[in-house]
Amino acid sequence: MKQILILIVTLFGFNAVQAQDFDIEDFNKKTETAYWLFDYDLVAWFSTDTLMTRDKERINRLGREWFCFQDATDTWHSVYGKYENGKYDQVFHFIVKSQSEVIETDEQIDPAFLNRHGKALARAFEEMKPIYESTSIQFNHYIKENERGNMDVYIFPAFQPSRTAVYGGEFVYEISPQNEIVKDESYYKGKFLGFEVGEPREIWLDFMEKEKPTLGSVFFAWYYKDYFTKINIDNKTSFSLPFKTEDGYTWMNVIKDPEDEKKKK
Repeated sequence: MKQILILIVTLFGFNAVQAQDFDIEDFNKKTETAYWLFDYDLVAWFSTDTLMTRDKERINRLGREWFCFQDATDTWHSVYGKYENGKYDQVFHFIVKSQSEVIETDEQIDPAFLNRHGKALARAFEEMKPIYESTSIQFNHYIKENERGNMDVYIFPAFQPSRTAVYGGEFVYEISPQNEIVKDESYYKGKFLGFEVGEPREIWLDFMEKEKPTLGSVFFAWYYKDYFTKINIDNKTSFSLPFKTEDGYTWMNVIKDPEDEKKKK
């Protein structure tokens, strides 16, 4: 269960006026996106498991430009195919209601809809090609059409086969119908960092150079919250973490004491 409550806590009596400097509006927006990314990821996982039981000849026709979306009734769909020469070739279409209810359908999706998504994904992949080619890290991608008619594409490190939770690079693009990147909110530390999943423990994500939690760090903390006892997003003047309550999870944002931070330097 996801709770709306967001707590802001101050350390060592740091005054309430300073505590209000925490950008809660920005944080709320990022948590809302992180929840959607989490749901999308589950849908992708469920449908991919079903996909792998299908005919290999059809699977071999697929490209990287698969995606998920919700229809007007909020029902999730997964589409697998390939975008090539300005056209999306739809190979698989699944309706995803739960892990045990993934239904393949012959329903053909509007070609214009498919092409918009396929083109934007291809553009995003091309933009971050240098990263793909310089690392062995595996990535997941997510896409959604926004209210401006542009495509928002998110590319984050996946849960690695080595059972390592990776952070440090997040690639976020808003792509216009003309295939231009009109906004780039990507962030890359210059290297990827990670934690092996195994014995539950408290971990800290190093974002000390950032004033605010990044979207990727919020998503990481929410995605892996059940794998670790605590996941702290450590920013310049605050740290944030999801924590478990009787009813589910909520978030705590803690404003750091500036005097205490000076002593650490």
